[in-house]
Amino acid sequence: MLYLGPSKLPHAIGRQADPAISNWQQYYQQQAEHSQHALLRQFYQAGMVAADTPVRDVPLLALDIETTGLNPASSGIVSIGLLPMDLNQIYASRARQWLLKPRFALSDESVTLHRITHSDIAQAPDLSEVLPQLLALMAGKVVIVHYRGIERPFLHAAMQARLGQGCYFPVIDTMALEARLHRRKTLSLWQQLRGKKPVSIRLADSRLRYGLPSYRPHHAATDALACAELFRAQLAARFSPDTPISQLWC
Repeated sequence: MLYLGPSKLPHAIGRQADPAISNWQQYYQQQAEHSQHALLRQFYQAGMVAADTPVRDVPLLALDIETTGLNPASSGIVSIGLLPMDLNQIYASRARQWLLKPRFALSDESVTLHRITHSDIAQAPDLSEVLPQLLALMAGKVVIVHYRGIERPFLHAAMQARLGQGCYFPVIDTMALEARLHRRKTLSLWQQLRGKKPVSIRLADSRLRYGLPSYRPHHAATDALACAELFRAQLAARFSPDTPISQLWC
């Protein structure tokens, strides 16, 4: 994921791209009937769990993408990493990662962050070539990300450009789960004047609070693993395997 710092997170972009879907199971049923592209029909036909399903019974998939920038309208995807998981195990041996040629040019800032260069992507495939595999792996899963303003809107925009139709799917946002705990109260004026800063809810800082090890950042498969481990730690500390998925997803 491409994070430039708390002040530069594209909150407005993420909110604009986020759908207001209250019933994901019904939404999938509707899209299975009305999607024009065969890949998307197959994706939605896999269905989605009901909102009251305990999280222990929900198929999960950790996902991370690396991008050329922060705006899905003018930036592209250069790498996707994912791995399936459940509450008992993270299936690292089944992790997948794709290096992709983005629709938009690499920026100097993105190369510095994720270290994917022009020569790296010279022979890389377009996202359209890996979409059948990607959508098959995502089908029926609730996706775990760290900040939903990146993965969901970027994939939606990328599919819209290639298939003529975007794709929405439910996510558990580990950043949002941290925000529930650490951003419930804004800092008082006195605290701000004394230089106190809000608790960081970035991936690496959030992991440290749960005693999880540091990993190399901005590497799609590694960030997906980091996000999966963070979610399991959050669930163990603050929730329960019996927690309905509706309390976690968005």
